[in-house]
Amino acid sequence: MLIIIIRIRIRMKKEIYIFIGIFLFLAIGMHFKEWTNYPLEHILALPSAGAYGMGAAHPLIFTLIGYVVFVIFRSIIRLAKRIFTR
Repeated sequence: MLIIIIRIRIRMKKEIYIFIGIFLFLAIGMHFKEWTNYPLEHILALPSAGAYGMGAAHPLIFTLIGYVVFVIFRSIIRLAKRIFTR
């Protein structure tokens, strides 16, 4: 039982790192000029952000969408590996 819990914790840690990596990739990719010129002001302006009517939650929503796409592609690749390695 303890080994299962440890494996789950390791897997969750890996998934959190992937989520944070996608977040940083999207944030820097979409707002590169803002991050390089005035990062603190950009972060402080987040509560009044108005991206598609989502407000301050838009970074997490877009990151979640990116993560779901990543998980779908990863699942397709794993399934294809299983099918073609038989």
